[in-house]
Amino acid sequence: VARKLRFLRRRSLEFNAEMNASMNETLNVSGALLVKLFGREKREMAKFADDASRVRDIGVQSAVVSQWFFLSLGIVSAIGTAVVYWGGGHLVLTGVFTIGTIVAFGAYLTQLYGPLISLTNAPVEFAQSMVSFERVFEALDIPTEIKESPDATSLPVAFGNITFDHVSFSYQEEYGDQQWGLTEVTRLGWGADRTTLLKRGKKSNGNGESDVMDLVQEQATDQRWALQDVNFTIEPGELVALVGPSGAGKTTITYLIPRLYDPTGGHVLLDGHDIRSLTLQSLSNNIGMVTQDTYLFYDTIRNNLLYAREDASDAEMVSAAKAANIHDFIAELTDGYDTVVGERGYRLSGGERQRIAIARVILKDPQILVLDEATSHLDSLSEALIQDALQRVMQGRTSLVIAHRLSTILAADKILVMDKGRLVESGTHVTLLANGGLYASLYETQFRNETDVERMKEVEEI
Repeated sequence: VARKLRFLRRRSLEFNAEMNASMNETLNVSGALLVKLFGREKREMAKFADDASRVRDIGVQSAVVSQWFFLSLGIVSAIGTAVVYWGGGHLVLTGVFTIGTIVAFGAYLTQLYGPLISLTNAPVEFAQSMVSFERVFEALDIPTEIKESPDATSLPVAFGNITFDHVSFSYQEEYGDQQWGLTEVTRLGWGADRTTLLKRGKKSNGNGESDVMDLVQEQATDQRWALQDVNFTIEPGELVALVGPSGAGKTTITYLIPRLYDPTGGHVLLDGHDIRSLTLQSLSNNIGMVTQDTYLFYDTIRNNLLYAREDASDAEMVSAAKAANIHDFIAELTDGYDTVVGERGYRLSGGERQRIAIARVILKDPQILVLDEATSHLDSLSEALIQDALQRVMQGRTSLVIAHRLSTILAADKILVMDKGRLVESGTHVTLLANGGLYASLYETQFRNETDVERMKEVEEI
């Protein structure tokens, strides 16, 4: 019974986790919008009904097994009591026992059944509880990828010199006989066999899903290197632009600088220190980053800005908002800085979220700025405002920008051109165009149209 209930308990937790994951995906702002845009309401309702029915069925099955177990214990105690009185009555009639002796036996037997039932039930409850502990320990046993060295050095104020020394990186780095990164998670239960589970614990459904996963893993093995032998140096105060086709490794470079990942090979140096020898807090204090996906908490604009520096004054917060050219917009809102932005900031436009994110990093006042496609979601007017603000903010700071706009590239002191994880070109706009390499090709296909549009605007203004 304990084994059966343990199995049912484990399946119940898995089904509940799967149902909650479906709810989180489809009922958040982005998921609900996607469902409506593609008209998949009935499909999602049927999917949720299926998940909920499995949770219900496994709950009913667990309850039935438990009740049968307790029913069996009750029947045993009832039969025992009946046997005592039936046999005792016969012995009383034959004069062997007195009535008082039989009544005493019945009382003793009742007192004995309580502890016996409790002792019998303890292993069952323990087995079910162990399933919860297994899932907790699964999370606790996940190895920490980024560890701070016990003798790590604190860097109060960085000068901003960044060096990539033969850096290679793979999202599928192997640790012993296991793989971590963009691979399927291997879950290990106590006493369970090693099993690779698909998304949300679903195994192969017989429709070729496992074959698809094998194909994806084979392709991932062929493309395992996100960066290969990358070498460059950014001097303090320089503005460096990262360009290249999609999947070239630009974002990976920006993730290695604040040590969101450790390089598989080579070294990332900050002011001559390997970043693995520095404390994580000092890295965080010296590096400010605006990521591809601007994330705002379901909170007020004020609290989202103060997340960068909780001790910042209102004057400093307003100054940062003005530098990002978002203060005027906030001032026009009914609640001003106390306006709630909604889940992930959905009540704001993409450009407004972007400018709030930039104001947040300005308020942090780091020595190093990393802007990962920070201007890619802005209209022309917003981009002009942001470019003007960033030119002031970047003065005296080391800045690395993933650039998709020609104006950002032309303002850079140095351009790094990435392709398939390798640094293929480095230099200024003029020199790279003269070389006729990948940058010149990207300029012709991606940036030349931008130049033509700017010229047309100038003609119209004249």
